[in-house]
Amino acid sequence: MKLAETVTFGGSGLDRAAHLRADKAAIEAALSAVTTRHLVMWRGKPLVVQPDLDRLAVLPTGHPLLKACTGEQIFLGREGEDAIFIHDLGNWWPEGLDASALGGFFDQTEQHHPAADDGHVFAELRGVMTRLSPRDAELAATARAMFEWHRRHGFCAACGQLSHIEHGGWQRGCEGCHATHFPRTDPVVIMLITHGNSVLLGRSPGWPEGMYSLLAGFVEPGETLEAAVRREVLEEAGITVGSVTYLASQPWPFPASLMMGCMGDATSDQIRIDPAELEDAIWVSREEVARAFIGQHPTIHPARKGSIAQFLLEHWLSDRLD
Repeated sequence: MKLAETVTFGGSGLDRAAHLRADKAAIEAALSAVTTRHLVMWRGKPLVVQPDLDRLAVLPTGHPLLKACTGEQIFLGREGEDAIFIHDLGNWWPEGLDASALGGFFDQTEQHHPAADDGHVFAELRGVMTRLSPRDAELAATARAMFEWHRRHGFCAACGQLSHIEHGGWQRGCEGCHATHFPRTDPVVIMLITHGNSVLLGRSPGWPEGMYSLLAGFVEPGETLEAAVRREVLEEAGITVGSVTYLASQPWPFPASLMMGCMGDATSDQIRIDPAELEDAIWVSREEVARAFIGQHPTIHPARKGSIAQFLLEHWLSDRLD
């Protein structure tokens, strides 16, 4: 697919400078250099600039907000010769904030730290991801996935002892058994399954009313992408699939997936949903999908803007999947 990497989080050619990660002295020197660019994240939310929330807030070395950060810090790479670090604000909690406001399908709240500049707020990445430049989107997605991995892997999976951050944040080491642990990415297939002029859409329990998307599922050990597509569609919707073609991929840091978009030809059309997986599944014509995209369908709302599901459906509508 020629336009594959134009998907949100599709990559910007960031120089990740992986050769510097093991050089502890170089990382420490870069961390304190006056030319280094510093970013901050809190509870998975990047610090962005108001009013448009369309760019990450870049802080200089020594900024007061960096001194308030008590969590991990990760070397993301370089912009030219300037290093880029992301810092975790840690256990800070905004005064008067109700924790229930951060729950639900999509957190629409914004938070301002007292040490942050005016106009700098923490905002949900799902809400700003399509506004960010490709470079900022890649940085934010990488940072969110990495911090979530560190949060979940504080203990050694081999012996159970505490592990510590190494290599600029790109691995963890155990002082007990000396095991080394690396960031995890979970492979997921997401499928544009067509039958004639229609596409298969489904919705999961708990989604906003009317929201439908493409079917998706995790790839199992020992399984090809093609086999995963056929198995997941059969398990979730009772539809058999013939030929399968890979289209595009998208890092999806919620928490740490790689969405691999595929197209498949259905060889049956009788839907039998698995209620443990789906609340509903339907065949939707090309014309109906087009109406949903412009907000004129009475019951169907499209997949979230910025998701690979919406990306694939848009290109299917415009016949640009080659």
